[in-house]
Amino acid sequence: MDHRRTRGAATRSDVPAQSSPSELGWDDGLYRSESGAAPDAESSRPADPQDASGSGHRRGGTRSRKAPKGPKSRKRRVLRWIGIGTAVAILGTAGAGWAYYEHLNANIKKDELNLSDSKLSKSQANADGQTPLNILLLGSDSRNSDENVKLGGARDTRGEKPRADVEMLLHLSADRTNMTVISIPRDTRVTIPKCTDPHDGTVYKKSEDIINASLTHGGPGCTVATWEEMTGISIDHFMMVDFAGVVKMADAIGGVPVCVDKNIYDKQSGLRLKAGRTTVMGEQALQWLRTRHGFEDGTDLGRTHAQHMYMNSMIRELKKGAKLTDPGQLTGLAEAATKSVTVDTGLGTVKKLYDLGNELKKVPSNRITMTTMPWNWDPTNKAHVIPKPGDAEKLFALVRADNPADGKAKEPAPGAAASSSPADPAAPTGEIAVTVRNGTGTASRAAVSGRAKVIAGRLNALGFTKAVADTSPQTQADTTVSYPSASLKGDAQAVAKALGLPDSAVRVSKSVTTVTLVVGSDWRTGTSYPKTAGSSGTAGSGTPNKAPDTSSALNGADTSACMKVNTFPGAHYVW
Repeated sequence: MDHRRTRGAATRSDVPAQSSPSELGWDDGLYRSESGAAPDAESSRPADPQDASGSGHRRGGTRSRKAPKGPKSRKRRVLRWIGIGTAVAILGTAGAGWAYYEHLNANIKKDELNLSDSKLSKSQANADGQTPLNILLLGSDSRNSDENVKLGGARDTRGEKPRADVEMLLHLSADRTNMTVISIPRDTRVTIPKCTDPHDGTVYKKSEDIINASLTHGGPGCTVATWEEMTGISIDHFMMVDFAGVVKMADAIGGVPVCVDKNIYDKQSGLRLKAGRTTVMGEQALQWLRTRHGFEDGTDLGRTHAQHMYMNSMIRELKKGAKLTDPGQLTGLAEAATKSVTVDTGLGTVKKLYDLGNELKKVPSNRITMTTMPWNWDPTNKAHVIPKPGDAEKLFALVRADNPADGKAKEPAPGAAASSSPADPAAPTGEIAVTVRNGTGTASRAAVSGRAKVIAGRLNALGFTKAVADTSPQTQADTTVSYPSASLKGDAQAVAKALGLPDSAVRVSKSVTTVTLVVGSDWRTGTSYPKTAGSSGTAGSGTPNKAPDTSSALNGADTSACMKVNTFPGAHYVW
């Protein structure tokens, strides 16, 4: 098989050697090959986003004194928070100068964000100018380096294109009060849209396959395109890490506490732990993240739940900051983070990662919700799964509407209740100017020709005689009615009511200048809005406006979570 050339991290002769990770980031190698025998203790070290073998060394050093303000101190601040990999790591250093800052920038590998010809429209800003952020976190199983082969085993796969065995979408709300993470099992059967490899020009035709194969169709940009096609969620950035990066990141932050309800020894991953809580580091952290057979029912779903526990715990440790006070340790984390990550070109500097980290750290742990896409077994292949009708769409719709998965009501901005006035009542229908746009296209289906004109005609028939069609191309999953200011809220609500749209379809946005209706891909035919579309609060199981029960939601502040060890008769995972 072909394989994409991995660009190595650049080095500088004028930068002191660091004791942090020397290998490149966290790749698809978070999981061992399912076809080969279990690797031995030396050769099968898993390589997940957080490797914790316990072999990491704490770096010495003393706390630096406060430096005078200037270029150096500004760069020190820039290195304080960086989101990285599945845990969005926090990074800081007390002694970095400009040369070292540039050195870290050179460490970061970059790739194209979206390789599809059809891309979703970006999320709109709200009335306060805030926009949600959607970041796709990928764990690669690449074995295209000596260290990744040593950690991941399966030497016979070296040279093959990596797959994305860990895939999580991180949604940061526009107001930065909550975060939702959606994991998708690697064996989920999906439509992979047409993608063009930006490195060699190879064109991969649209196909049906499991989602982890999308990475082989030109790189992470095709996985981004696949997610957008499946979920209707516009993705702003991606981060991808490999086995070696997981190990080094886990060592750099001083380990992550995890829990199992029984003693466990999984020969497939090498994980061996006693019942109760353990702080895993280095290779042992990677083993935790790769373990599948030893958890729950032995499927990839159990592994996903273990990854959620690990990620929540890691974020809590990073928020404490207790392990990030030593300058040498912080430098090590900076090296590990930047060498371990491949990001899209829009996120390819330390400063941009720093800015992202500052946004992420605003969310309190108790407003972080880890979920797994609700699924059913694929009736055509029992080794694969497919999105569960109703429930999966409900979870995706919550994210598209920027609604928190924990079901808690959005909190008004400080002072909003005192300063804002009620929206004006709707004007007569014949006086309401409405712009109608066609957003019915997707990555795999062309937009329905003339759709904006049809719905504008329907509005005219309902008395909205100032409704006009706009031919500007747009791609959007949900049908929405946006308005620019409180004075037009009543008008927007009148349009939505006339067409039978739910209240959640009405949104305030500074990106529009008048009431604007975007006909989404959920309404491709007819002039009556489908009753089953656009309602995240009614489709699927569970509580309205909350992640469905089948998503296995885990709160970020839950310290009582403990993984269940697989005790299926005949299993050899308990000792």
